[in-house]
Amino acid sequence: MFPLDFPLTLLKKHAKRGECVLDPFCGRGTTNFAARVLGLRTVGIDASRVAAAATQAKLVAPTPTEIVEGAKAILRRKKATDMPEGDFWRLAYHSDVLRDICLLREALLNGSLVAPVAAALRGIMLGALHGPNGQTKYSYLSNQSPRTFGPKPAYAVKFWRKRKLLPPRVKVLDVIVDRANRYYGRVSPSVVGAAIEGDSRHQSTIEEAREVVGQFDWVVTSPPYYGLRTYLPDQWIRNWFLGGPATVDYSSHGQISHAGRDRFVSDLREVWLNVGAHCRPGARMVIRFGSIRDRLVDNPARMMAASLKDTGWIIVTVRHAENAARGKRQAETFRRQCASPCDEVDVWARWEP
Repeated sequence: MFPLDFPLTLLKKHAKRGECVLDPFCGRGTTNFAARVLGLRTVGIDASRVAAAATQAKLVAPTPTEIVEGAKAILRRKKATDMPEGDFWRLAYHSDVLRDICLLREALLNGSLVAPVAAALRGIMLGALHGPNGQTKYSYLSNQSPRTFGPKPAYAVKFWRKRKLLPPRVKVLDVIVDRANRYYGRVSPSVVGAAIEGDSRHQSTIEEAREVVGQFDWVVTSPPYYGLRTYLPDQWIRNWFLGGPATVDYSSHGQISHAGRDRFVSDLREVWLNVGAHCRPGARMVIRFGSIRDRLVDNPARMMAASLKDTGWIIVTVRHAENAARGKRQAETFRRQCASPCDEVDVWARWEP
């Protein structure tokens, strides 16, 4: 995971009041949240609607009461018109829970709430849709699942049946209340910001971002690690909640190409060129990059240098991230023995067109 202390520490130390921060591969919006905490204007861009929705939830500031009252008004309707069927959905969610999820899904898709409340409630639901069952209370709405990715239907059904696991009858509103208080109970600075679902390789996407906040002073990002192509299908349940199909979508629309290193580098180069065209002279960019174990990159810094060549971005320094093996890793939640993490580097560059 992209740790919050990375963008928070560097922006707190180096960014000035009034500056603007862009993340063209925003993921869950960690950079944008860090910018907001520091009162900096910020925009996040991602090809995934799940990522854009998660980021937008980090940029709004409704009160917990507003969020809960909005959810209550939706859940009073009691009847959802579009509920998915099949073994997976029957075993993933208790029928009452699935009904409430579908009620909330329909209302959010139809624009039934004011924008900040809708963004927050949408983010809360995305986080709660699936995860491990708690020992004392339920924080997630599903049968036993990973919290970070949606299990594929055939595997999940086999897993649940073999272990005779049944979906819990969770009170959806209680989960919303708990998360609304946890995430929105403290007031964060109100800043100009936005999350855009789009492809940063396209000039029009970066132009849209600039229209929101003006020229960029900082670009802090972590592009997809080479070979990591499963983000969209791994988020298929959350994608369904946001209006996608009730089946796994294996497409890669809008994603950086992983067909080969040259193509990957070329796609990144397009992003850096587009971003630079809307940066102030002297703007700084920090890129965290690494690889995954089944597609190792022998020199991540060299690959980033190739993508930055002749773009107007001049590399200032390269540092080892030195955080990949620190603290508890996600993989340890699901496997007893894990391979050591791959190397990550931070590449610092300056815009000098």
